[in-house]
Amino acid sequence: MTEKYITPQLGSVIASRRRPGVTFWNRLEGRPRTRAFDRALRAEVRDALWMLTRQWQVGELRGEDAGSPIQAKVRVDTTPVRAFRAPGAERTASDLPPQAEVERLPLPAETSLDLRLLMGRYWLKLLATVCPAAAGAYRAAYPAPRPDPAWDAGICAHPQVWSAHRAAATRLMDGAALYRSIVAGTPASTGIEEVAGAEPEVDALGVRFAAWFDRLISRPEEASAWRPERMEYGFQADAGTRDDPAGLVAEEYFHGRIDWHALDAVPTPPDPGDDETATTRHVLTTLPTTASFNGMPNTRWWAFEDGDTNFGGIRPDSTDLGTLMLVEFGLVYANDWFVVPFTVPVGTVASVRGLVVTDVFGERTWVEPALSEDWKLFRTSVAGGAVGGAGAAGGAAIGGAGAAGGVAGGAAVGGAGAAGGVAGHDLTVLDTADHLQESAPLDEVVFVRDEMANLVWAVEKTVPSPAGGGMPGAEAGHELRDFLLRDFERRHGHPPAPPPPAEGTHVRYEVMTSVPENWIPMIPMHRPGDNREIQLRRAAMPRTFDGDPDPPAPVRPRTWLLGAPGLHVHEEEVPRAGIRVTRTYRRTRDRRGRVHLWLGATKRTGRGEASSGLVFDRLADHPSRGS
Repeated sequence: MTEKYITPQLGSVIASRRRPGVTFWNRLEGRPRTRAFDRALRAEVRDALWMLTRQWQVGELRGEDAGSPIQAKVRVDTTPVRAFRAPGAERTASDLPPQAEVERLPLPAETSLDLRLLMGRYWLKLLATVCPAAAGAYRAAYPAPRPDPAWDAGICAHPQVWSAHRAAATRLMDGAALYRSIVAGTPASTGIEEVAGAEPEVDALGVRFAAWFDRLISRPEEASAWRPERMEYGFQADAGTRDDPAGLVAEEYFHGRIDWHALDAVPTPPDPGDDETATTRHVLTTLPTTASFNGMPNTRWWAFEDGDTNFGGIRPDSTDLGTLMLVEFGLVYANDWFVVPFTVPVGTVASVRGLVVTDVFGERTWVEPALSEDWKLFRTSVAGGAVGGAGAAGGAAIGGAGAAGGVAGGAAVGGAGAAGGVAGHDLTVLDTADHLQESAPLDEVVFVRDEMANLVWAVEKTVPSPAGGGMPGAEAGHELRDFLLRDFERRHGHPPAPPPPAEGTHVRYEVMTSVPENWIPMIPMHRPGDNREIQLRRAAMPRTFDGDPDPPAPVRPRTWLLGAPGLHVHEEEVPRAGIRVTRTYRRTRDRRGRVHLWLGATKRTGRGEASSGLVFDRLADHPSRGS
């Protein structure tokens, strides 16, 4: 070693710390002295003082003024959620699941052929137990409808539908006609001579038949909760007590699953006649357990986490608040949380009234809620007010419960919220069906924006078939137009033809082009009494034939969603991506195993803009005479 690395009077230099102790580096990483790393990876400890030093470095020797919890005693009050109904409707007791109670839509006035024949077969099956000889008389009195091409173009235009109606006419029974007669007050035996002497039994079967169909498909008894101007549902429910009346309201429900995040808390007037407003108290004493998950960082120096969870692979956006919170919880605060499992009955609003924690030193700590006006979790907000929510305090974890089987199992509840109904609810656990069977769409309407035509179009992708089920809207429109063209030829004796062009011209003026008949225009107009807000009102395109002397008839929509009279939709409900609204049959079982069937609608995001090809004031190429 050269002279410049020799420090004279080394002892005084070290004592005064005038020069760094390390003045030469060969390499930053360790230099292995063998080809195998097995022994180095064992991390053998031969010096107890070194081990204590490493523990001191990572903070394992820092003491905390707290003991580990060994017992938690929590009290939770639950109030039943009941009386799901449309806004303004009366409170009525119902045993339907919330989804069926809210989503059910009325059946169309013109019932499809398959449902009519189903009702007829069921009636004949009932009739066979009392008076089987009268089956032919009921088929003759209530025959399946036979369409007339002169009046029923919507049926006769489609070959498959017309074939089904002709096959059923005069052979099968229209059960819907009998049902309407019974509901109107006419006994089932009226006008049938073959049931003479058995009128009371047949009339009793008629009452049973009507009750069967009412149970078969659930329909709203009063006004439906569907809001056509928003293409969403709006409903309310009761969740308070006589001493603390409160309720829940959902103004924008459309996604097909009712859960706590779709609801807001609102004050409601008390109902003196309601006996189901009692609050049930639940007290649980249990042993808190540490919250854990795969890949959770371990606080011990000599313990390694499993590699099932890769937090380094998460790439959240700066606005993805939920993911950022989850990552921060997993990496920073995961080992500071304990779980107190509490079973919450479904169909209730749960409020944590108190939480007492006993540690290993015998000290008891009263845990208060970490309430904040800026942000809260798992608590319904106040409708039209500040955001509500129940936070967790004192290391208590909060978890939701969505099980539909009687009770919500394994829900971890922590923290306590305000007792008042208008301050929001702590945890709302609804009796929501997790699994639904859904039919193919009966109606499917896509609302799209057409920037070239400066219009919003309601495109009927699927329309109800008169024979049952749905049929493609574009195909149905083509078949109907072709049928009307053939009817034009039959009435006028010649096919429609455009007026002849002038001599020597090569262009032709067109007022406007045509669009497919399943494209229904939604024209903008001011909302009544407002000069700025825009609504989209359903209009109609004219159905024109060249050479037709009659005035053009408007193209009527064929879906239930667009068939409402005076339909208007708020302009902000149709974004640039568009929306898709479908109506389907839905079937589920409740907790008691009973089957429920209803018609419901769902709104989803569309697929962007579209072009109808509508153009006004156009010069089209046209060959001249003799060319």
